[in-house]
Amino acid sequence: MAFWSSYWWPAVTALIGFVYVGLLLVQWYGRRRPHQLAWAFGFFLYAVAALMEWYSEYTQRWDPTVYRVYIVFAASMVGFLGLGTLYLVARRRTWGHLYLAFNLVMMAIFVWGAFRAQLDYAALQPGIVVGGAGLGPSGSFPRTMSLVFNIPGSLLLLGGSAWSVIKFWPKKQYRYRSWANMLIFIGTLCIAGAGSMARAGKTQGLYFAEMVASAILLAGFLMASTLEKGVKTIRAERQERVEAAD
Repeated sequence: MAFWSSYWWPAVTALIGFVYVGLLLVQWYGRRRPHQLAWAFGFFLYAVAALMEWYSEYTQRWDPTVYRVYIVFAASMVGFLGLGTLYLVARRRTWGHLYLAFNLVMMAIFVWGAFRAQLDYAALQPGIVVGGAGLGPSGSFPRTMSLVFNIPGSLLLLGGSAWSVIKFWPKKQYRYRSWANMLIFIGTLCIAGAGSMARAGKTQGLYFAEMVASAILLAGFLMASTLEKGVKTIRAERQERVEAAD
């Protein structure tokens, strides 16, 4: 158990997350696409939550304030990753704007509830004691607020990835985006599965699963977040046809 609850796992997860945030912000600065900014914020929440896991395992104690912030960030990050996918696939940004407003309102309610809740300090023990157990019994408020982010966010990530795989597979120049979205699909399943097991009290291997999922998502998002590779391929093929015709 000590091996799987080592603070090294969330430390690596946080590092991967912050690297990805930086890369996405660079892309956003150049292209100013809302999906890049939404993904950057989602991974920022993910990285900060992992940093809190590292701190708590390193110090061998869960600070109550750290735990309250951690539980909100860890739960809501899926909603913002799903928001990025919605911005990317929806024809109208209005849908993304509406879902953004929904996430922000729900996050504010979650923060309010988390800081008003009477924590179960017996549950705040080191060794992968994460999930909502410290907020109270299963099904109670604000613990149930995690479902508000996890369900629609996961469906958007999974649905958007599946849609992109189908859309880009017939196009040889953009088929790499299908492979990228397969990685996003797998990474999302890893995060969702690990989170579900944590909520059920089965936390062994959670930190390792988070690290693996973050690496898979990073690879998938980086591969799928730009059309430049496909555009260059099409231009090269057109140039070859022109030269052959001459």
